[in-house]
Amino acid sequence: MHYNRARGGMQKMRYAIAVLAVIGIVVSFLAVAVHYGPAANPTDLLDSRWNSAYVNQSAYSEIYGVPVAVLGIIGYALVGWLAWQRRIVLTVYAAGIGLAYALYLTDVEAHTLQAWCAYCVASLIVMILIACLSFGAFINSRAPNTGE
Repeated sequence: MHYNRARGGMQKMRYAIAVLAVIGIVVSFLAVAVHYGPAANPTDLLDSRWNSAYVNQSAYSEIYGVPVAVLGIIGYALVGWLAWQRRIVLTVYAAGIGLAYALYLTDVEAHTLQAWCAYCVASLIVMILIACLSFGAFINSRAPNTGE
């Protein structure tokens, strides 16, 4: 009975990670749209520190010409696929890498750009949830089976 409950919990975490990955993909697509949207007006930062266009069009928004949001789409798709395939250890690694990079970008927003992107913050929250769920799934998969 314990095994069936643990298996059901793993199934729910797998679905939750997959749903969160889809949400992350949607958020990343929205960020890509802002990246290629109308040019940012840095003077808008005088009124508010929230300016998605300014952040998504900054020098930090691309790696070798590829928008970071496109890398986010690929990363979320990978995490979702790994979770769906029950590749728990690889899901934890991918989620950890994604979380580390999201935290790096958050640091850039806070200290370098001094502006915030709503899509980036939403992506960070999604990545934190995915990392917690994937780590929870990993711990749950390593729990001893008591045979009850």
